[in-house]
Amino acid sequence: MRSQAAVHHLVLLSLAAAGAACGAETRTCAGLACAVDGSIAPACEPGVEEPCYTGPSGSAGVGVCRAGTRSCDPSGQWRACAGEVVPGPEVCGNGVDDNCSGAVDEDVDLDGDGFSTCAGDCCDSGSCGTPGLINPGAYDVAGNSVDDDCDGAVDNTLATCADGITSDTTDGLAFARSLELCTTAEPDGARWGVISARLLRPSGGQVLVAEGHAVRPAFGVNTPRAGASLAVFSTGRAAAPGDVAPTFVPMLSTGHCYGPGLGCPVPDGGFGVPADFLAAHAGTLPNAPGCPPPRDDKARDGSMLELVVRVPTNARSLALDANFFTTEYPPWTCSPYNDMFVALLDSTYAGPSPNPPDKNIAQYFDPAGQAYPLGVNLVHGDTGVFRQCQNGLIGCWDEQPEMVTRCEGTDGLVGTGYDLHYEDTCFPGSLAGGATDWLAIRGNVVGGEVITLRLAIWDTADTLNDSLVLLDHFRWSTEASAPGVVVQ
Repeated sequence: MRSQAAVHHLVLLSLAAAGAACGAETRTCAGLACAVDGSIAPACEPGVEEPCYTGPSGSAGVGVCRAGTRSCDPSGQWRACAGEVVPGPEVCGNGVDDNCSGAVDEDVDLDGDGFSTCAGDCCDSGSCGTPGLINPGAYDVAGNSVDDDCDGAVDNTLATCADGITSDTTDGLAFARSLELCTTAEPDGARWGVISARLLRPSGGQVLVAEGHAVRPAFGVNTPRAGASLAVFSTGRAAAPGDVAPTFVPMLSTGHCYGPGLGCPVPDGGFGVPADFLAAHAGTLPNAPGCPPPRDDKARDGSMLELVVRVPTNARSLALDANFFTTEYPPWTCSPYNDMFVALLDSTYAGPSPNPPDKNIAQYFDPAGQAYPLGVNLVHGDTGVFRQCQNGLIGCWDEQPEMVTRCEGTDGLVGTGYDLHYEDTCFPGSLAGGATDWLAIRGNVVGGEVITLRLAIWDTADTLNDSLVLLDHFRWSTEASAPGVVVQ
């Protein structure tokens, strides 16, 4: 039998022969201990075994955790610890202390995100990156290779839920689905989703005219930004030529007579606009800089989609695409009669880039910080935001005619009814209207809060010269945004 010294000598010879020798001044070599003479010293005697444990100190022997055994290989180095059990995620309801904390089936929320391990939180500690943003109340962020919502799938395929919606639906949840808001939630729950969705007048209360809203697979040449459909809201009929339920009528003459003006009947003295929005402007509806204030504060031909939504825990902002059309272009720009669309966001967000004080995130802020409500007067001052139109004289039927030069064309009007020729206006060959083209409306939110988003359109001071807005592609972001309207 060889002596220990002989074995030691053979180990050193084999390591030296393999080129594993270290320099004389080196004491470690590739993680191995080195002898004073520069060669690698064995860490152990080949064949020796001893207990081992790589889990947290004090956890061996607690719950399922136990030590293993490591053995010394022929080269004199320790093999990996075999047979040990270290702490793992707590499996609720199995009667076992899986995480070796000393408690069985404990229900903990270490990251403070409102979801405990037994409530499905698959990431409750720093070992998995950003635990506060990963839980069953989060939305699944596309392309980040993380199971954000703890449903067992990484980067879920985006849900689609807008197929088969009838155009004349009066179901608010169907309109939410047309915007790609597919997930619903309970009022007293913790997971994100639509809690309620209602079709209302801008001031609240039941919508009286069904022709003012529809869900469509397209509007003229304008196809959905996402999913199979888009939502249409109008101060006239929510239809293009060839559409049914409702059918199309020219938009220069229709009116629902929701309030006083131009001889229309007055069912109840006229309907109001959202009270908090009006109060934020000291009782006078806003208009674009340099344009006269609206003639009154009543909403005619109005409709509104009210969405109450619990925000995903990892969301910091929302966005929605909109495309605004109007027959007030070109003759009635910068007038006291202009139609208005608002997106009023009730949120507790109070961080950098706050939401507008009047809650309306459907407004464009120019480089000087001046606010332009989403409507025909985006063209006033040649902002370049009202883009689907004909360049030339505008505002010719009111007191502020001006020339516009930043229209990009009229391809987006094809098949919408706004491309019909209407000669009795500002210039020969004029079309019946114009549009913004697609814009993104953005606002900031707080993860886990319940927000209310009111999307409303109405005619101001009269019931003529209708306008219309397409809405689609609601989405969340994990980053805060600059609230307002941006060109797509």
